[in-house]
Amino acid sequence: MRRLMGRRLSSLIAGAGRRRFSFLAQPAVAPAEAGAILHKDAKVVPRIPRFDYTPPPYDGPRAEEILRKRSEFLSPSLFHLYRKPLNIVNGRMQYLFDEDGRRYLDAFGGIATVCCGHCHPDVIEAIINQTKRLQHSTIFYLNHAIADFAEALASKMPGDLKVVFFTNSGTEANELALMIARLYTGCHDIISLRNSYHGNAAGTMGATAQCNWKFNVIQSGVHHALNPDPYRGVFGADGEKYARDVKEIIDFGTSGQIAGFISESIQGVGGIVELAPGYMSAVYKIIRNVGGLCIADEVQAGFARTGSHFWGFETHGVVPDIVTMAKGIGNGIPIGAVITTPKIAQVLTQRSYFNTFGGNPACTAGGHAVLKVIDKENLQQNALVVGSYLKNRLKALQDKHEIIGDVRGEGLMLGVELVTDRHLKTPAKAEILHVMEEMKGMGVLVGKGGFYGNVFRITPPLCFTKEDSDFFVDVMDIAMSKL
Repeated sequence: MRRLMGRRLSSLIAGAGRRRFSFLAQPAVAPAEAGAILHKDAKVVPRIPRFDYTPPPYDGPRAEEILRKRSEFLSPSLFHLYRKPLNIVNGRMQYLFDEDGRRYLDAFGGIATVCCGHCHPDVIEAIINQTKRLQHSTIFYLNHAIADFAEALASKMPGDLKVVFFTNSGTEANELALMIARLYTGCHDIISLRNSYHGNAAGTMGATAQCNWKFNVIQSGVHHALNPDPYRGVFGADGEKYARDVKEIIDFGTSGQIAGFISESIQGVGGIVELAPGYMSAVYKIIRNVGGLCIADEVQAGFARTGSHFWGFETHGVVPDIVTMAKGIGNGIPIGAVITTPKIAQVLTQRSYFNTFGGNPACTAGGHAVLKVIDKENLQQNALVVGSYLKNRLKALQDKHEIIGDVRGEGLMLGVELVTDRHLKTPAKAEILHVMEEMKGMGVLVGKGGFYGNVFRITPPLCFTKEDSDFFVDVMDIAMSKL
């Protein structure tokens, strides 16, 4: 492998002009470009793409002091990536900057949250302008920012999905969706998928199906179906066979009627798992035949991230009864939403229902700006083009490195699963940590997930470029060559 790496580096040097690489042998590396330094075990490292922005000097607390306060005053359940935690103090588009001004390529996007780019000027301007006029009142008064954003969101939805309930997060959105389904149908039973993640409150924790994210508290009325995982699933990519399990759960585990079915179109926390072809359409038919509602969790896959479509569920050719969203809806603003039909929405009038901060003017003004930026800057098309390019480069890397068991996902929601044995699909849990550390050292930040923690979650801002993709893959290549 090391000899192969040597030949790879030689070819890179020979073709530097063609590949647009800047190498460390060249002098005058600016402080903000410190990612382009001589790596301890490699002769040369590709230089981070040029970017016309220099962050203001940072004179705040250092990482060690922040970590001390965090350990003393914040929840002990909080965790961080990397042996030496990063103190991120500035962000601009697809890049983040640490306390020393070092620039990193952000391939995680705040867990698929930053869609327009860090501190996008249009979004920031919309928030500031609204905050100057009115930061908060209550939904008991009228405000155009809330209504305008709801109208804009509804225009992005198919069919009769046009009634919006604003929340503060994806967990809240999914909690509300589950309650709506139960109220509307008069049934309690919900079906979700194994390996899914829908939040960490009472109802959503029940729908979540990974022990990593579940506490031993009462979680009633949820049945977890076989996960239609083309890579690790028992039926491979045969969606119809997985769908039969849902029918059997209804027949043998419920009264024969259920409240609904909730599913991500691509499982995010579960390791960027695509659902087997034909599964969603088959299951939606089964659910509706017994009077249940179909809930699409678009918290991570929504807002143009899949590239080919604005919503992840559209890639499966289905139209849900309820859609939940958060993360990309606000580019980092704490906001979420549930969208359903006028008929289904009526169930919440049975009692008084409202959310104090749901539809906050500043948040909805920012969210509306996000929609405008996605359209104005053609970010959906960029996610498709750049995502396809990046996925192809990652597949080529898979041919080179045996540790890569699978490359999957759509648009700029991609996963790379590492295994120590391709036949047995043994999770490479320790190896992925080593690769992440090496990549950070070369200026790339990326997330990880999956039940075994062995999957790279690649969910960058949608302004990611092909040049960024080249830098990302070549850094990963070098990091993997050190295993």
